[in-house]
Amino acid sequence: QVQLVESGGGLVQTGDSLRLSCAASGRTISDYNMGWFRQAPGKEREFVAAISRGGYKTYYSDSVKGRFTISRDNAKNTVYLQMNSLKPEDTAVYYCAADSTPYRIAVLRSTQDYGYWGQGTQVTVSS
Repeated sequence: QVQLVESGGGLVQTGDSLRLSCAASGRTISDYNMGWFRQAPGKEREFVAAISRGGYKTYYSDSVKGRFTISRDNAKNTVYLQMNSLKPEDTAVYYCAADSTPYRIAVLRSTQDYGYWGQGTQVTVSS
């Protein structure tokens, strides 16, 4: 079992930056590919970014590519999402998630493939 707790959200203005953190407990996250997802009001939860177990492979949605960076520190059992050049359309609750299957080779993007979720942290970008 993996327990995840996100932090770092807040209210910012267009063009600002935020760094989200996801602290894990219960099991080392080095066993898992990790992802960030977000859900805006009235919309389905969507993929934002994912990172392989060792941190060597990263993947992004087209909407955040070039602005967001996912990283991990397995020694600290923590995953990060650095968000730059924020836009109002980035407003959402951001969720950290761990792959449901440890040691999976492929890094996946579907919510259905992630079995452990945090409670989410709100990010609001004002125009």
